[in-house]
Amino acid sequence: MTLNAVYESILDADLRLKGILDQTDLIYSDFFSTESNNRVYIKPENLQKTGAFKIRGAYNKLAQLNEEERKSGLITASAGNHAQGVAYAASLMGTCATIVMPTTTPLIKINATKNYGAEVVLYGDSYDDAYAHALDLQTRRGATMVHPFNDYDVIAGQGTIGKEILDQLPSADIILVPVGGGGLISGIGAYVKSVNPSCRVIGVEPEGAMSMKNALDQGEIVRLTSVHTVADGVAVKAVGEKTFEIAKQVVDEMVAVSDYEIMDSFLMLLEKHKIVSENSGALSLAAIKKLNVKNKTIVSVLSGGNIDVVTVSAMINKGLTKRGRIFCFSVDLPDTPGQLLTISQILSDHKANVIKLDHNQFMNFDRFNHVQLQVTVETNGHEHINNIVHGLNHVGYVVKQVY
Repeated sequence: MTLNAVYESILDADLRLKGILDQTDLIYSDFFSTESNNRVYIKPENLQKTGAFKIRGAYNKLAQLNEEERKSGLITASAGNHAQGVAYAASLMGTCATIVMPTTTPLIKINATKNYGAEVVLYGDSYDDAYAHALDLQTRRGATMVHPFNDYDVIAGQGTIGKEILDQLPSADIILVPVGGGGLISGIGAYVKSVNPSCRVIGVEPEGAMSMKNALDQGEIVRLTSVHTVADGVAVKAVGEKTFEIAKQVVDEMVAVSDYEIMDSFLMLLEKHKIVSENSGALSLAAIKKLNVKNKTIVSVLSGGNIDVVTVSAMINKGLTKRGRIFCFSVDLPDTPGQLLTISQILSDHKANVIKLDHNQFMNFDRFNHVQLQVTVETNGHEHINNIVHGLNHVGYVVKQVY
């Protein structure tokens, strides 16, 4: 399919989706702009129906199926957001859908998919395992497959995000896009490069799932042996053939970010903008610092916000650690009176707020007359942590950082 044909399909999809989507206007970010010395805007697809951009491609695909294809039932595999998009679109059209999801899928995504009326089948540890099982079920049931990314109708639906961005901000210099299977970036890129070729389209992947970067670097699709990332929504071992063919023409650069960088961006987005993102949704924000550009107009696509409260808590704690806002350390103390008071005084002098303290007489097996003290304190950054460590070292304590 030519780039021009994809562009025309995106225009058709945009008309088809009128009245179906919620409006997700760009949000200017003072914080990320100041931090990066750029003009940063957020495209908040976490505020979209079903909590993610995936409804765009799912609805655009289902709307073009014939009656026989719908009657045979729909089937797909998804780590969560495409599942909800298909389930919601199927409910609007009065057809049934079966969604195969990895067993590691967050409960919030499983329950949301069921609430839209879909049958959920849990299988395998990754999207690729779930997809293989979905193909097996499709053969047995004669159902219609709705691929989450390797489908031109799905790609066109996702590409409507590119149109909305340039309609609202024609002067955009860079658009940062989370990448899993490649449907989102190939759709956005196809539209952007057709309208404003000078606007750079940059994909962002986690370091533990760089399927698109490897494919573009090697000039062919590369299947990863495994994926390891907190961003479950983009944990894909191989990009699609259709998405890769488009991506080769429209992607200017790929950036990889660490899990800790994702957690840091998640925390800043929550704290500074009161916006809740899922891990994969925060990918594009995590990449801003790695661009090495100044005074550019950047749009960061926040792809989704379907995240459970337990994961939110873990992300906040890890993000605080990355920012130097929480410091946990242990020291060995002589088993004599007054040691705890000395430690407390040093922490007080350095304005460190104690969150948790564990004084354990039985933890230190190497030194019989010593006890281990583990302390968690609230801090104001890495320089503050260094000052605390220096203060403890100055009076003879050996500090071991726990996190």
